[in-house]
Amino acid sequence: MEGIVHVRVDDRLIHGQVATRWATGLRVNRIMIIDDIIAVNDDEKAVLRMAAPAGVNTSILPFEKAVANIKAGNYKGQRVLLVVKSPEILVRLQEEGLELPQVNVGNLSNRFDTIQIKKSVSLTKEEEQAIQTLMDSGITVTAQMVPEDPETSIEVFLKKAKR
Repeated sequence: MEGIVHVRVDDRLIHGQVATRWATGLRVNRIMIIDDIIAVNDDEKAVLRMAAPAGVNTSILPFEKAVANIKAGNYKGQRVLLVVKSPEILVRLQEEGLELPQVNVGNLSNRFDTIQIKKSVSLTKEEEQAIQTLMDSGITVTAQMVPEDPETSIEVFLKKAKR
């Protein structure tokens, strides 16, 4: 996936930490969000674009369009931070033949039918299975809220919080 320098799972998408810490720290020039629902909602897209740092472009795309753009090499030569709401989207990218770099699970809010594995990460059984699928395919999956936090394998937290 040429041009993609970091992949983050964060159900808040673009917010203070992503804009000020991750985007700046990684020196990205684009934040890409893959989300079928938000991609067709002009109001939500406008809010997310306002949260992006000055000088950083945004691509808020439905899944199929994002896959087509990535496969076409549209991000070659760029520094892209890819943010998705759930790890299932990343498994779908793999199923489309895209090779993911390391994945960081930054924030998944506490919701119905989740188990909290660390302060900022609560997982459904489906999300946990998607993370396991990513790891089984050889992808390193970390749980890191901000760049200054230690880059810790999510397996450490999964083992502590076994269902």
